[in-house]
Amino acid sequence: MTKSADILATAQQRGKDNALPYAGALTPQEAYALLQSDPNVKLVDVRTNAERDWIGRVGIAPEQHLAVQWTLYPGGAPNPEFLSQLAQAADKNTTLLFLCRGAVRSRHAAKLATENGYVHSFDILEGFEGEKDADGHRKNVNGWCKAGLPWVGA
Repeated sequence: MTKSADILATAQQRGKDNALPYAGALTPQEAYALLQSDPNVKLVDVRTNAERDWIGRVGIAPEQHLAVQWTLYPGGAPNPEFLSQLAQAADKNTTLLFLCRGAVRSRHAAKLATENGYVHSFDILEGFEGEKDADGHRKNVNGWCKAGLPWVGA
């Protein structure tokens, strides 16, 4: 994977193969490589502010890291301002990579973004912390952190 076009083609093919309702899906490693190779790509972290503060954040260039909560803390209510906040952060032609804890909210966010004209919306598979292990802990099975990609925090 030396070119962003190759990474995007792989992600788009994965999207077609799995009939995803958005542009495609990337592994954490592919997402990081794409962010490194194309400064115009933006990662949209849809976790709550509390999750980012208490658990950690991706370690990428600040201008590529957007924070738009899918749900609100406390309580987990849907963020009624999600689309307007996304519109303030990125235009509809930007390549957006959606990330959450375990790749559930990010899929919903990528779908909603696509339905609202963000045609280059991708999900980051596995999420920031990944799936739970046998003891119920995260960051041990898969995800951004387990892949050894840069992050800061707890």
